[in-house]
Amino acid sequence: MAAEASNNLPNERARHLLKVLIQRYIQDGQPVGSRTLSRDSGLELSPATIRNVMSDLEEMGLVAAPHTSAGRVPTPRGYRMFVDTLLSVQPLEHSLVDTLRHTLDAEADTKKLVENASTVLSDVTQLAGIVTLPRQQHASLERVEFLPLSEKKVLAILVISDKEVRNCILRTEQTYSAAELQQYSNFLNQQFAGREIDDVRSRLLSELRETRETLDRMMTTAMQMADQVLGQAEQGSDYVLAGQTNLMEFHEFCNLATLRHLFEAFNEKRQILHLLDQCVENEGVQIFIGEESGYQMLDECSLVTAPYSVDGQVLGVLGVIGPTRMAYERIIPIVDATARILSAALNTGRKDPY
Repeated sequence: MAAEASNNLPNERARHLLKVLIQRYIQDGQPVGSRTLSRDSGLELSPATIRNVMSDLEEMGLVAAPHTSAGRVPTPRGYRMFVDTLLSVQPLEHSLVDTLRHTLDAEADTKKLVENASTVLSDVTQLAGIVTLPRQQHASLERVEFLPLSEKKVLAILVISDKEVRNCILRTEQTYSAAELQQYSNFLNQQFAGREIDDVRSRLLSELRETRETLDRMMTTAMQMADQVLGQAEQGSDYVLAGQTNLMEFHEFCNLATLRHLFEAFNEKRQILHLLDQCVENEGVQIFIGEESGYQMLDECSLVTAPYSVDGQVLGVLGVIGPTRMAYERIIPIVDATARILSAALNTGRKDPY
């Protein structure tokens, strides 16, 4: 019987009551009783009638009774119906758009823009703001520089496009002079400047493998150094996270074990990155509610994301992580607007979408 009911959709009255219940629960965080629903719904229904509707919604898996009280709370499936079919997204206030635009100043470099986006998302939502670092395969190599450090150590400076600078320390088998390193830099910049990062890496690997015999010692050393620094840069797939302590304010995370597992996932990053990578492949706002993420440590969380791009190519995603009991009608447009404004800032000279 319950299985059959779960395949049915609630009627208009039940949908309205579900919407009112979820809005009240998001606001208060407490199970919602029939008397509250009778008062808030605007419908002239008796508490007994509402209890019958709640029983039907519970059979459909859209609400649940957390304990013996008469109150109900939404399930992840209920939230999903709310987000997909019942939600009325709120337009953003002009002052908030101005804050986003001011924070995501096009004059800042890429790293600073990503950090600012994460911070502003956290500040305006009071949740955890997250932004992945830009995918390098969509960026081009402007130039590479090598500088001598101590014995058998070289500082490699990688300039990607015109807004991002990365550096790393290379450990070498011998000590190189500043003149030798300048020669290597000149050779690599002459060969590869202006090419996409992916193309540079594949050409380096191909030439080192196939034409090593015809390369002189200088070319071989330069290419090996470049391959090493690009390899380290590729491993830098990462994200910037801000405001994770905001989550401690929600009773959903009052259980220390739940909070610890979530923070461990933030620190370990692999599972979060895998989830965010799925969002890169889709357009527009993506929402994972509770167990939809596929990761147990996010069962009490929702993730709202949107991709950001340059020249039509998606570079990464940004979003917020919070309890499933989040104000979706406000969070969704904030995430969407932040992604659009960040994209405009990265697309130097492009018109701001707001």
